[in-house]
Formats: sequence, C-alpha cells, structure tokens
Amino acid sequence: MSACTTCGACCASFRVDFSVFETQEKGGSVPDGLWVPVTDHTARLRGTDHSRPRCAALSGRIGENATCGIYEWRPSPCREFEGGSDACVQARRRHGLAPL
Repeated sequence: MSACTTCGACCASFRVDFSVFETQEKGGSVPDGLWVPVTDHTARLRGTDHSRPRCAALSGRIGENATCGIYEWRPSPCREFEGGSDACVQARRRHGLAPL
C-alpha cells in the first residue's frame, strides 16, 4: 500500500458531494447508509458535513493506517483526488503531516 492509500487526511478534511446517480439507490456503487441527500441531484458522504469532517467509511488513524471501507465503491470526488496535489498538501497540513 502506498502512503496515499493509508493516509486518510483527505477523508477527514473535505466535504464530499457527488451525483445521486452514484448511489446504490440510483444504480451506482456508493453504499446506501453511507451518504445523505443534499438536493434532488446531490448526495454527500456521511460524516463529511461535520464541522470537523471525517467520512463515515474511514477507519484507522490518519497518517498511519487509515483505510477506506468503500474504496472500490467510493464516489467520483474520491476517485479523482490526487495524492500530492495542492488539496492533498492542505489536508495533510491540517493533520500535522508533511506533504507526500
């Protein structure tokens, strides 16, 4: 596993919104129970809307052994997130971690 897939800082730093068509309910892969409706067209990963976001699918300790419980079924914003990007650096900084 790479440092990126065991980090989890991004999973505990940002709100994650995506199309409702990515949910199981609408034929997608994001498991029902791990998202909440935002609008008729937008869903949000449960836990990422808190003042201190942490995705409900994240387990483990950030920066050490964090794992995504829905990695194979994660929504597009998670799939598109790039390790080492400016957003990654920002997320890691929030958790006291050095850039990748």
